[in-house]
Amino acid sequence: MTITFVGHGYVGLVTASVFADLGNKVWVIGHTKEKIENLKRGIIPIYEPGLQEIVKRNIKAKRLLFTLDYKEAIPESKIVFIAVGTPSKENGEADLSVVFSVAEKIARNLNRYTIIVTKSTVPVGTYKKTKEIIEREKPQRASFDVASIPEFLREGQAISDTLHPDRIVIGTESKEAEELLVELHEPIGGTYVLTNIETAEMTKYAANSYLATKISFANAIAHLSELTGADGLRVLEAVGLDKRVGSQFLSAGAGYGGSCFPKDVKAMIAIAKKSGYNFSLLKDVEEINREAMAGIVEKAKVLLGDKIKGKTIGILGLSFKPNTDDMRDAPSIVIINKLQLEGAKIKAYDPIAINNAKRILKNVEFCPDSYSVAKDSDILIVLTEWNEFRQLDLSKIKDSMKKPVLLDGRNIYEPHKASEMGFTYVGVGR
Repeated sequence: MTITFVGHGYVGLVTASVFADLGNKVWVIGHTKEKIENLKRGIIPIYEPGLQEIVKRNIKAKRLLFTLDYKEAIPESKIVFIAVGTPSKENGEADLSVVFSVAEKIARNLNRYTIIVTKSTVPVGTYKKTKEIIEREKPQRASFDVASIPEFLREGQAISDTLHPDRIVIGTESKEAEELLVELHEPIGGTYVLTNIETAEMTKYAANSYLATKISFANAIAHLSELTGADGLRVLEAVGLDKRVGSQFLSAGAGYGGSCFPKDVKAMIAIAKKSGYNFSLLKDVEEINREAMAGIVEKAKVLLGDKIKGKTIGILGLSFKPNTDDMRDAPSIVIINKLQLEGAKIKAYDPIAINNAKRILKNVEFCPDSYSVAKDSDILIVLTEWNEFRQLDLSKIKDSMKKPVLLDGRNIYEPHKASEMGFTYVGVGR
């Protein structure tokens, strides 16, 4: 089958590459000449384990093609996926301008029956406006259906999530579109949720909002445990062992970030407001997340004797989570900015995200490794749980610091071991 993806971010590029690897001819349309030329050479604009190998393999097999020209890709495609960004506006609503602009360009190049699928995360009812645009702009000879297939990819595990999904949600208006989309996904398998488009559009927001809620709940329990003398991590472990709850995303730390949770929670609140519902639960989820990030700064102040000004603070981990270079809404940004406002000097290291971090964070000394960060630092703060941080030589770290103070914002170290080595250790919820 010949299909097209408009957009080559995490969702577009990963999903397009996997479908090409399954034997389809897949076009990817971009809007930046430099990025498209790089992609043609197998140079990808994002870090995702295993992705570059798949891209290169399918370019060589001539199943994965990149273009700036809609005329080159759309006419021969049975299915066209819209996989572009929907960032937050200032009021929290999703910015759909790119989605609608892309829909116009797709419509003008249709020449037969085509299914246009929204893969981007969009508010409920977006498909109606998309459908109006396509109907208005398409040639008279062309026919189409619209559909929604939300993505549920985790950065760092996106290929596995595409090939082995927990579920495939397909929202359509016609049986013909549903059957063709099921056929496309047949090699992947998984549990199908075949439904209307409104339900499919809502599902993505509901899933991300719930996961963000679990993280904020964990951070609230961690904070309360610190106040009461309970071991928050053991509390959450015990709660997570209940099959009705589950342990995933029930981890205390420095807060959630990334390209999905912050904007999708905001969008869900905005969707509710437009519908006449005050989603107070999600407003509290946002507030608890802000408190989790601010809590790291407050812990640092206490550990440094309330004197942050002039102190050197080492930061381990900048990306919002491990196994990605994504800095979008990373807690490290908020935390570092707050520390700098207090007058701290910041040294930082991340295994992958340094280049992206340099475009966002200013007046930071970026170091080549963890040991360089630790050297002459007054405190070391862990903000991303990269595996390489778990295996550091803590004795070497301690000996190079001005003061052996360790603030473990992701609870990756054993407190008693760190203390026995001579560190002043503080985690989250411990």
